[in-house]
Amino acid sequence: MGSVEDKIKALKAREAKTLEMGGAKMVAKQKDKGRLTARERLNALFDKGSFRELDMFVQHRCVNFDMQKEEIPSDGVITGHGLVDGRPVFAFAQDFTSRAGSLGEMHAQKICKVMDLALKAGAPLVGLNDSGGARIQEGVDALCGYGNIFYRNSLASGVIPQISAIMGPTAGGAVYSPAMTDYVFMVKNSSYMFITGPEVIKAVTGEEISFEDLGGAMAHNEKSGVAQFACEDDAGTLARIRELLSYLPSNNMEDPPRITAEDDPRRTDPALDKIIPENPNAGYDMKAVIRSIVDKGVILEPHEYFAKNIVVCFARLNGRTIGIIANQPAFMAGALDIDASDKATRFIRFCDAFNIPLLTIADVPGYLPGSHQEWGGIIRHGAKLLWCYSEATVPKLLLITRKDYGGAYIAMSSRHLGADMVFAWPTAEIAVMGAEGAANIIHRKEIKEAADAKAKRQEKIAEYRDLFANPYQAAGRGYVDAVIRPSETRPRLIDALEVMCTKREMRPPKKHGNIPV
Repeated sequence: MGSVEDKIKALKAREAKTLEMGGAKMVAKQKDKGRLTARERLNALFDKGSFRELDMFVQHRCVNFDMQKEEIPSDGVITGHGLVDGRPVFAFAQDFTSRAGSLGEMHAQKICKVMDLALKAGAPLVGLNDSGGARIQEGVDALCGYGNIFYRNSLASGVIPQISAIMGPTAGGAVYSPAMTDYVFMVKNSSYMFITGPEVIKAVTGEEISFEDLGGAMAHNEKSGVAQFACEDDAGTLARIRELLSYLPSNNMEDPPRITAEDDPRRTDPALDKIIPENPNAGYDMKAVIRSIVDKGVILEPHEYFAKNIVVCFARLNGRTIGIIANQPAFMAGALDIDASDKATRFIRFCDAFNIPLLTIADVPGYLPGSHQEWGGIIRHGAKLLWCYSEATVPKLLLITRKDYGGAYIAMSSRHLGADMVFAWPTAEIAVMGAEGAANIIHRKEIKEAADAKAKRQEKIAEYRDLFANPYQAAGRGYVDAVIRPSETRPRLIDALEVMCTKREMRPPKKHGNIPV
């Protein structure tokens, strides 16, 4: 039988063997690629010494193709829980050194178990993906494993934050679980995602493309929008995940953590009084406005490289987490298009699911015109923005800095979609359209018949601008609650957030709406 001491010794030996993962040769190969091992990644993610591993000794059950002779440490995935800034978080990390981190029946079962525990505990789930894909030898059992994971992604969505990091290859069916989570991080020049790889694409279509160009970090951050963050290396990725978690509640029944603000809530910024250019067609950097308003100018920006005509970011006002959606006049004049609508919609729905108040900053000339946008479904995509602002029940603040025209005015969290408090700078222009276009339509005949058509047109443009290109018509109807000095924006928004943080609002009971996806 052996003594207790012998059994403890045997346990330690088993642990030591498992901790070697795929062996020294495979670990060295992983390091040569500039990547951390799965265990190193988990240690970097969690507070020092807090990670507790589960299912260390799980083994696969496959006997096909002599697989019974293959021992795969921890079946290629490490699972468990730990603390991030003192708060519980569950995680799994695929181990590429052990059979390329391929997913089989027991590998998937381990992931499903930790997902179930996260959901029961009401704690965030972080998945560190680094896998060669489905374990082909296990056939349909591997496919079953993926399906079970996808199902749990759906169950957990909107209940606990789900974060994915792509830290190596992720291909085929493996890409769908990350895509179903809330945020996807990628490592530049080290990770990639695609449904079909370069070799298949070349064989089927003749197109030649590299792994990086097809599915690398920047491809998915700039072009597809599948990923929200592109990081320089593994360590930077894990640090950024910790930063994101600091803004988020553990689950949908909690409020986001509030920290002690190190910035004066009464602070004003005279520079904002001069930030709007005299030329109404000139751009300015909306991020400068955001940084001036929020605590210590600190923001965390998902989708920094995608749809740059709109900015979404997390920040804090007087220590409270907020989600900010803002048009970016410095890019495409801040016009709304298909990608901007999708980007904003997903961010708004995430914030609403996790009780994060919304601040919208509008400077929008309208929707981007063109056949490409119309045929691409700008109507449908733009409708998502209207939908999600209307659906959101968290506190909703709106600040209008300059242009706010037409349907885009309505879409950018207007009072009519349920904004709780609406502020405007004196430079705000709230109208159906810009003065030039409006004058051309309203006074077309008069301008055409005038002796000096050019002078008459300028006269009518000025007349329309004086009448509508200001915030006072809207304020006169109660659609704008206060016209404020730009320099006083921070304290006014903080006061509004403080008074609205106890907001309660219900919607009609239903299974779910039919969002125009």
